[in-house]
Amino acid sequence: MKMSSSQKIIFYSLFFILCLLFYTWQGIYLPISSSTEENLFLIEKGEGLKEIASNLKENGLIKNDFLFKLYVFLKGETKNLKAGRYILNLSMNLSEITEIIISGKTAKEKITIIEGWNLRDIGWYLENRGLFQAEELFELVGFPLIDYNKNTGLPKPKDFSEEFDFLRDKPKNVSLEGYLFPDTYEINTGAQIEEIVKTMLSNFDKKLTSNLRKEIKKQEKTIFEIITMASLLEKEVKSKEEKEIVSGILWKRLKNRIPLQVDATIIYITGKKTTKVSKDDTEIDSPYNTYKYLGLPKGPICNPGLESILATVYPKNSDFWYYLSTSDGETIFSKTLEEHNIAKAKYLK
Repeated sequence: MKMSSSQKIIFYSLFFILCLLFYTWQGIYLPISSSTEENLFLIEKGEGLKEIASNLKENGLIKNDFLFKLYVFLKGETKNLKAGRYILNLSMNLSEITEIIISGKTAKEKITIIEGWNLRDIGWYLENRGLFQAEELFELVGFPLIDYNKNTGLPKPKDFSEEFDFLRDKPKNVSLEGYLFPDTYEINTGAQIEEIVKTMLSNFDKKLTSNLRKEIKKQEKTIFEIITMASLLEKEVKSKEEKEIVSGILWKRLKNRIPLQVDATIIYITGKKTTKVSKDDTEIDSPYNTYKYLGLPKGPICNPGLESILATVYPKNSDFWYYLSTSDGETIFSKTLEEHNIAKAKYLK
């Protein structure tokens, strides 16, 4: 049966529409290939739908940038495409890619800050992970041991005290040593160093509960003093019980104006990878030297974990005034200087 001109027009129109619908459907719902090889795709802040679509096409992640723009527009999500780094692959179709970008499921990676690490340790760790240069961290949070009251020629660290009130009693001339809370963090791939530092500070803020803050205030101590003391415990002894006893000893010595003589403060100054401290080391002129100067060191010597912080706030009273750590990690406590000297002769040969 021969079709009339009008029937032909209708037929070809329907055929064209079907082809267009199929082209649109496969462009949106069929992936480019089955490859699951990961591609890191970056959306910069301020980029709009047009730039994102163009970049996806240039990176070979979608077949057609127009279809991407059309799909996002029809979904009403034009203003909801979030900046960040995304892990995409060719087995994802346009619809799946769009959902990932709308949801903001950016690429993540884990970093682990170990209890007792100092700023130098954290800086080298981030550098070895290929995330940042150690100096980038130091420029933001402060260089270890530097007194920023003096003309050092170094850029002053950023002041985070407006955002985090627990930093308000920290002297401005010391770094953020002690406040980068040890934990495992899931960070956005490509996150800026300031974002990572703020995440650590936020974690510290959560760990320092209102009850802890009330107790610190009740004891008429500052958070800075607590973190400084906790950093000594973190480096000196390992177990919870020993930390509580040593905390009691150090607070007692502090109250009675007896030098703390904490070896870990000397090691912090020298940076040596050893637990042995020489007589010459103890004579180094530094405000962190607890052999040479009374009181707490100028600031924390590492970033303590929660156990050390709790032991600092809740020390255990004892008759001991001295302690030492043996080469195998055992802690020997003494009530008198004579007992302590005998223990040194026996265990520290």
